Amino acid sequence: MPGATMDSEIPVEPQSLKKLSFKSVKRALDLFSPTHGQFPPPDPESKKIRVNYKLNNEYGGVKNVSTEPSTQTGSAKNRSQLTSTPNNVLALPGPERSNDMQKGGSQISTTGQPSGSSNVGVQGRSTTIIPASGLPERNLSTSAIMERIPSRWPRPIWHAPWKNYRVISGHLGWVRSVALDPSNNWFCTGSADRTIKIWDLASGRLKLTLTGHIDQVRGLAVSKKHTYMFSAGDDKLVKCWDLEQNKAIRSYHGHLSGVYCLALHPTIDILCTGGRDSVCRVWDIRSKMQIFALTGHDNTVCSVFTRPTDPQIITGSHDSTIKFWDLRYGKAMATLTHHKKSVRAMAQHPKEDAFVSASAENIKKFKLPRGEFMHNMLSQQKTIINAAAVNEEGVMATAGDNGSLWFWDWKSGHNFQQSQTIVQPGSLDSEAGIYAITYDLTGSRLITCEADKTIKMWKEDETATPESHPVHFKPPKDIRRF
Repeated sequence: MPGATMDSEIPVEPQSLKKLSFKSVKRALDLFSPTHGQFPPPDPESKKIRVNYKLNNEYGGVKNVSTEPSTQTGSAKNRSQLTSTPNNVLALPGPERSNDMQKGGSQISTTGQPSGSSNVGVQGRSTTIIPASGLPERNLSTSAIMERIPSRWPRPIWHAPWKNYRVISGHLGWVRSVALDPSNNWFCTGSADRTIKIWDLASGRLKLTLTGHIDQVRGLAVSKKHTYMFSAGDDKLVKCWDLEQNKAIRSYHGHLSGVYCLALHPTIDILCTGGRDSVCRVWDIRSKMQIFALTGHDNTVCSVFTRPTDPQIITGSHDSTIKFWDLRYGKAMATLTHHKKSVRAMAQHPKEDAFVSASAENIKKFKLPRGEFMHNMLSQQKTIINAAAVNEEGVMATAGDNGSLWFWDWKSGHNFQQSQTIVQPGSLDSEAGIYAITYDLTGSRLITCEADKTIKMWKEDETATPESHPVHFKPPKDIRRF
């Protein structure tokens, strides 16, 4: 037949890949599904048996609890039965379930049944035991009932703000270093104009100019026991100046590059210098001999201070580490790796066994002699910090490369003042950097050495009161470990 011929010649449309994959998946599930054939057909009799078994299994411990404690003995009996029930008992479903909930853990809801009927069934108003831990919907936010724990962070002490009261000009280059006389009468500054100038502390007048370095003077120190002043510079030289003769009497040769920092030991006649050759060198003051070359840093040693007890020498470096040195053996006792960027400034507290170290990413406080990390300062200066100083009243000052001078409360780490130095007329705005700072011996005056070739002196504002300058302090929410 022609019609049959036409139907047989119609091409069969091939199935899509998607349909074939779905068929394959369905067939595989029918064959290999782990739940295949597990569930029985819906039978009301078998469902009733399963529910009764679950009720007995879950709530069996509640069925034998009496419902009405008519006397004190009955209530005591109920209490003894309550203690014998398991802790994970759930509440039986009942119309008075929501009225029986209280804050104090588990409770008995009483009904009108006699106390002697100890075997009460599930039907009717039943005894409910509601442990607080058994109801997830009862676990509300605990912030309302939690005991308010006060912050353990110490509150800052009020300090008066500081103000600039004197600007001293006289150097012809960046002022890079400063040191104070132990008698608190004068101070000396070293500059990029290769000179050291001595100034009267009270009046700010120039007393003396010393020449001898052939490059900028980066470090200064005045001896408390001798009439000596020590200087270090980029010319690899460390010089000892006799202040009675006003001239250099000896030099200490050994550094292979510029010398960036120096410190005198408080009890022994030795001098520590650190420089670009990554070495801290220990010198005998009198004989000019090098006692130790403390090697271990991987980059410039740019800050150093000394103590009378171990660790007697502490150095900070551009390799972002701080090292404690054993002066007897000339070896490192410990290395602190808390900083991520170069440690350019360190300051020791004049009374406490603690010090701060400053880098471009943070200012950290450490405890001595072991070097335990105490805490970070509570805000970031966000600049390269070149110098830091602390006085006995607990006011810490840090000076930045952008001319920022921040004042902190030592105990809490709270930043209570942020000052910005003003460059001298004729100087560039980029010459606002502060390179060195120090307090006088009374801690009432601060001296800063700056890139606009000036020396500025700061003191507390006598007119300030806690009412005119209140402390805006918020304890930190997260106390970071490092």
